[in-house]
Amino acid sequence: MNRRHLLIGGAAAAGLGLWTSLRRPSDEPLPPAASNATSDFWSARFDTLDGSPPLATATLRGKPLLVNFWAPWCGPCVKELPEIDRFHQSSGWAVLGVAVDSAEPVRAFLQKTPTHFPHVLAGLGGASLSRKLGNDQGGLPFSVAFNAAGEVIWRKLGPTDGTELQALLTRTPAP
Repeated sequence: MNRRHLLIGGAAAAGLGLWTSLRRPSDEPLPPAASNATSDFWSARFDTLDGSPPLATATLRGKPLLVNFWAPWCGPCVKELPEIDRFHQSSGWAVLGVAVDSAEPVRAFLQKTPTHFPHVLAGLGGASLSRKLGNDQGGLPFSVAFNAAGEVIWRKLGPTDGTELQALLTRTPAP
């Protein structure tokens, strides 16, 4: 596949992600996640960007966790990452970026726009996992928050903002 096909495919996927995120008002609740979705998430292992062993999500359990499914070609994803980074730095919550792309574009993006929270690679399998967690439209960005017990307490399809993220602190304060 040549570079032009990849660019066209990326642009189409970005457009689809934006379209799906704009179709649903931000205050409309997402459908509940499947009952086994949280166990699928907590048993998942993701490739890392630095070549270290895969990250087992079970190691993140025990404190509140915000997971953000994103891609470097997704405009709304790129726009919200600095807000999520500020939340991570000020909240005491663990945050995990799950990139739905391959390593090189993600590394290149994060070199230009660094964050203080870890990112892992999910490839297209990330879309499947996000659907299991309640992202019925499969769009990006998609965020899900877990309490310290590992239960889903909040989901959002589309970009988040500081007000929404701060509201999470009243649901589950950091340890």
